Amino acid sequence: MSEKFKVLAARRLPVDVAARLERDFDATLNQDDTRFSTEQLLEAAKGMDALMIAPSESMSAEILAQMPRSVRVIATVSVGHEHIDAAAATANGIIATNTPDVLTEATSDLGMLLLLAAARRAHEGQAMVRNNEWKGFAMDHNLGVDLMGKRLGVLGMGRIGQALAHRAAAFGMKIHYHNRNRLAADREAYAGNAIYHDNVDEFLGICDFLSIHSPLTPQTHKFLNTKRINAMPDGAIVVNTSRGGTINDEALIAALKSGKLRAAGLDVFDGEPNIHPGYRELDNVFMMPHVGSGTVETRNAMGYCALDNVEAVLAGRPAISPLNSL
Repeated sequence: MSEKFKVLAARRLPVDVAARLERDFDATLNQDDTRFSTEQLLEAAKGMDALMIAPSESMSAEILAQMPRSVRVIATVSVGHEHIDAAAATANGIIATNTPDVLTEATSDLGMLLLLAAARRAHEGQAMVRNNEWKGFAMDHNLGVDLMGKRLGVLGMGRIGQALAHRAAAFGMKIHYHNRNRLAADREAYAGNAIYHDNVDEFLGICDFLSIHSPLTPQTHKFLNTKRINAMPDGAIVVNTSRGGTINDEALIAALKSGKLRAAGLDVFDGEPNIHPGYRELDNVFMMPHVGSGTVETRNAMGYCALDNVEAVLAGRPAISPLNSL
């Protein structure tokens, strides 16, 4: 029997994914989910042919330059890949891969949850019931706002943005979007006959709801700041399922406190899990712990996609979803 390739999983994997990894490779698992320091990760990578990582593992140019020469592929179990310096991976002879497509539906479902929860004051309502503070029906109590007929602005109309728009249109929302490029006509039709805006200030001015789906880049870092919030209609609602760093926390918190913004629904945070403490003081924020892709089916699909990439590269075939090339 030929010797199996050695693969290190830097984070805990779903049971079914871990079983496949152990079946097909000489696997080193981390089912205790111990967070490696950089030094520990580099030590554990010695003699490995491949690494499976998550966004919590930085693959900067400095770290990749120290990566053992045995490592041929680094597969992140995520669609986001700002934690990997793809150019540095190329320079060090490593193929980097991610897991696009497979988490689109789950993340857009979570986006709809955030839209609905923020609009209908779900955090406040649940807290009232759980804390035995509900006094019974009242006509003017805990009133939210409708989605029907409201304008949803989608910032970043990639796979997830389009899927979210498709769902929101079924709730009667009017879809608008800002993107680097306009979509093809058939994709605009799928996304609720979405209306394109090439001017971001004009776009923000019509957003009764804003859903952020942009990757984190130098251009999108702290995109939603005080100036851009002030360009939005009074009482607008912000939802973010992309990256926490796209929002200026101080600006968003101030707008939620003042009433400039009605509410927010957030699944991602800058510096997570160490989020800005100001969010915890606000009743008009519905928060989730970065679980956009958090379904059994989707997390398994992400793990399998990462393994497919590892298997392809180590077998001498092209990666399925590469971030770079050698």
